[in-house]
Amino acid sequence: MKNNFLNSPLTNINSKPYSNSEVLSQMLYGDRFKILDKKKNWVKIKTDYDNYIGYIKKDKFYNKFIPKLKIFKIKSKIFLKKNNIFLPTKKNLYFGSGVSVLKEDKNFVEFEKNRWIKKSDTKPVSDQEKNFTKIFKLFLNTKYLWGGKTSDGIDCSALIQIYFYYNRIFFPRDSKDQIKFCRKKTTKEVLNLKEKIIFWKGHVAMSIDKKNLIHAYGPKKKVIIMNTEKTISKILKDTNLKPIFLKKFQKNG
Repeated sequence: MKNNFLNSPLTNINSKPYSNSEVLSQMLYGDRFKILDKKKNWVKIKTDYDNYIGYIKKDKFYNKFIPKLKIFKIKSKIFLKKNNIFLPTKKNLYFGSGVSVLKEDKNFVEFEKNRWIKKSDTKPVSDQEKNFTKIFKLFLNTKYLWGGKTSDGIDCSALIQIYFYYNRIFFPRDSKDQIKFCRKKTTKEVLNLKEKIIFWKGHVAMSIDKKNLIHAYGPKKKVIIMNTEKTISKILKDTNLKPIFLKKFQKNG
């Protein structure tokens, strides 16, 4: 099976080949995938980054794509160039998306024919951001969206995954697979963070300091920083779910 690359800023991955089926996840511009099957106006795909399987709408995808930069802003406005003036459109590329470089002009980069983004919104595709809190805080107050993975909407497991996605390090998409992965001997980057991840059945959060965590929290309908002990108590009270720690939780740290 040949590689394909997404040529739109964002697309939903559905559970079945029709629009009102459950949105399982999303793909971002430049994401590589393989087509497993075709169903009328849909294709069944498997993503290269996290081996996620689902359906996306059929399109003319890229067959070749060599990213040189990636988006480091929460979202990057796409511009058109007309009469040597860069005009903003209503479309954006999202955090972590890889982009190719056709040419540069002033402070802009052309990534498709007459599709430009600000160079200041990007970093080299090889860039490694080790400050995980810096990445998570970009998404503060982003609305909670099941299956979402951008500033337009994100869910709890995608928020954790986005750090690894930006750094091009494999990490599973769903919380049930994330905890299994973290319990195994994994890469150094994951080992350095896994004891900061707090799991519940069907939910996940990241400890950002001795007292607080950050998560995409359904009841609050957004990405929010909350006190760790109070959050554990609230979830236990509301759902009777106890946290799963990969290291024994100690009071005040």
